Amino acid sequence: MESEGRPGGPAQQGVVRPASAAPWVLAFDGFDPADEGRREALCAVGNGYLVTRGAAPESRADGVHYPGTYLAGCYDRAVSVLDGREVENEDLVNGPNWLPLTFRVAGTRSWFGDDGASDLRSQRLELDLRRGVLVRYALVVDAQGHRTRLVQRRIASLAEAHLVALETVLTPENWSGPLEIRSALDGTVANTGVARYRGLTSRHLAAVGQGTDGEELLWLRSRTTGSCLHLALAARTRLHGGGVRPVAGRQDGVRDGVRDEIRDGWAARTITVDAVAGQAVTVEKTVAVHTSRDPAVDDPLRAARRLATRAAGFEDLLRAHAQRWEELWRRCRTDVALADAGALHLHLFHLMQTYSEHTADLDAGIPARGWHGEAYRGHVFWDELFVLQTLNLRLPELSRAVLRYRYRRLDAAREAARDAGRRGAMYPWQSAADGTEKAPLLHLNPLSDRWLADRSHLQRHVGSAVAYNVWQYYQATGDLDFLAGCGAEMLLEVARFWADTAAWDPQVQRYTISGVMGPDEYHDGYPWSERPGIDDNAYTNVLASWVLARADDCLAALPGYRRDELRERLALDPGELDRWQDVSRRLHVPFHDGVLSQFAGYERLAELDWDAYRRRHPDIRRLDRLLEAEGDSVNRYKASKQVDVLMLYYLFSAHEVRDLLRRLGYRAGHDLFHRTVGYYLPRTVHGSTLSSVVHAWVLARSDRRASWRFFREALAGDLRDVQGGTTAEGIHLGAMAGTVDLLQRGYTGLETRQDALWLDPHLPDPLDGLEVELRYRGHWGVVVTVARRQVTVRLRPGQPGPVRIGFHGSLTTLRPGQSRTFTL
Repeated sequence: MESEGRPGGPAQQGVVRPASAAPWVLAFDGFDPADEGRREALCAVGNGYLVTRGAAPESRADGVHYPGTYLAGCYDRAVSVLDGREVENEDLVNGPNWLPLTFRVAGTRSWFGDDGASDLRSQRLELDLRRGVLVRYALVVDAQGHRTRLVQRRIASLAEAHLVALETVLTPENWSGPLEIRSALDGTVANTGVARYRGLTSRHLAAVGQGTDGEELLWLRSRTTGSCLHLALAARTRLHGGGVRPVAGRQDGVRDGVRDEIRDGWAARTITVDAVAGQAVTVEKTVAVHTSRDPAVDDPLRAARRLATRAAGFEDLLRAHAQRWEELWRRCRTDVALADAGALHLHLFHLMQTYSEHTADLDAGIPARGWHGEAYRGHVFWDELFVLQTLNLRLPELSRAVLRYRYRRLDAAREAARDAGRRGAMYPWQSAADGTEKAPLLHLNPLSDRWLADRSHLQRHVGSAVAYNVWQYYQATGDLDFLAGCGAEMLLEVARFWADTAAWDPQVQRYTISGVMGPDEYHDGYPWSERPGIDDNAYTNVLASWVLARADDCLAALPGYRRDELRERLALDPGELDRWQDVSRRLHVPFHDGVLSQFAGYERLAELDWDAYRRRHPDIRRLDRLLEAEGDSVNRYKASKQVDVLMLYYLFSAHEVRDLLRRLGYRAGHDLFHRTVGYYLPRTVHGSTLSSVVHAWVLARSDRRASWRFFREALAGDLRDVQGGTTAEGIHLGAMAGTVDLLQRGYTGLETRQDALWLDPHLPDPLDGLEVELRYRGHWGVVVTVARRQVTVRLRPGQPGPVRIGFHGSLTTLRPGQSRTFTL
């Protein structure tokens, strides 16, 4: 996958690699300051415990480069003053920088990197997606004309979660003599990676200690200023190669070619060796990272020192690391003849290194922007709704870990509901460390430079997403232990919240839900009212009805004794359960002009002059910001960032949506889907990366050409930074996972319901076929092969029992080792 990035500056020429590797290699040639942030985010390497951006080791945060290492679930609280108000935010912490490594020819003034990219004459970055290795090739020429070839390899070990490693090979081309190499740990970093947050408190780390151990180790200890989380790093730096000889007997505090520099938040070691033209000097920097959150660790610094001391050499670390990546790719196999296969592999790569087996024990959720940057302050939203659909059928143990993260925050959700005067559980729109609401009170419009009230916490639908994920996980895995142990309790408490939130409206003779926001996010109130929120959001109400209906199914699935225990624990009596079912059948869902309304009163909004507005603004993805900057409000218009009504058709098939609406007492015909899609599509600006995923999914069965166009747009989302500068702040994990799921479930028409795998393939014209290998209810090898005229399901031989396969309304049973082909 060759990058579409622009070569620029003096470093335009790079090493050419075989084109055949393109689907598995993300490559960037040259150096472009304007594009560096995107490259750093896309070239990040991680292992689920941490992620390190692809910044150059010699770089600092300078407005072009932004080194960042983020540890899963490591947050810190800080108070800032905005418009004279004190506000507290909780941020994902930019951890101590383990990367710093640079060099210079002894006797010259500047270290490589001190003058930005002026020393770079050529550069090429290659992210090896198969093995999780970032490789950098460069030619460095200093002010005196010394030419040095540089090759660097970087990994975040998937085999040993607490180890990261950097190998640097330096080859003098036209000079011989003393070479100085400086390796450091930097704890003086701050959170400055998002421009619109720079008015907020950015310092989250305080130095606790730093120093050296013996001949090889540097160490650094920091703590977060608000949450008092301790972070410890220990770095081992070794040199080897045919031309390496330490320089002995030098002056100015240098002993045997080694000089240490220690100050608050900084520990560095400079090693001087005699280099010979044409002979490589190899530097291995191996760093151990531990925090006070880690299980089975008494002191993070002691653990880091011990691990750094005993760690294997780079080649051995790489071998074990690459083996783990091979296992992951085998489990997530998706064979498809796709011109954009490289983008698909990139998306899977970032998904797997954001949440892995190493994340499962850390009590960390799914961050909307990965652990790749500071956008959204690293918070957890509803993006797991898109991510878990992929994980359920590939790595279900990770789905279970995410859901247990939510379960551990069930009491916080219950408390939030009580504070709002409701029963049950009200999950927060934005979550961080403890499960309380972390949505900001204010947000900055960078176009008007005004701080505005933020009402996004009114997106109560996140609780329904949690309940939906619980049920989908159970359908995919049959994991009754999870459902009985914690899944059912979450689903039931969300159902209780909706039943208590819904109020009877005698005018419409139905239950209504008021003062919320839908996933669309462009409408947080009515233009004719000062009251925040909108009423009877169709997505919110239909999903609430679904949750309430599933409560009965959930209880029925439990063993009798566990069902009785839960009823007793939650004080559930038959009268309350009857009310739940009554509400589930009589919630209000608004319609207008023969289509589902986004919310009650939507038909009263004005139509935007779309043609005129597009002539004035070529890019209107952030229509809300454009209108606010002009003194207007998107609340006045029939316009969507992403259509939340269509989200219903993402979560459920058109047939299921009809059944849900008919259960609510509405006459929903077969043409409702087409009318609704046709109405909202021209009124949508796709201001969210998730919008392309949803539209590709929804249109797969009505307009395959448009579906394919949206699918390719979703694939290009971060790779081409279609949102205009946001990728540098962190990848969009939900959209990345959504593209994988479009092939896994969307175009195969795969559903898990009624204790069966259902298939209804609809391949877009450019796609001749695809094959995916899934895990389903204990089977590690369910192979689904879709071609133009047939679909085949094959079970690899094994111990688990039979699997029911649904196709066109009929069910058949497959046993291990059997296959079945269906004609389309």
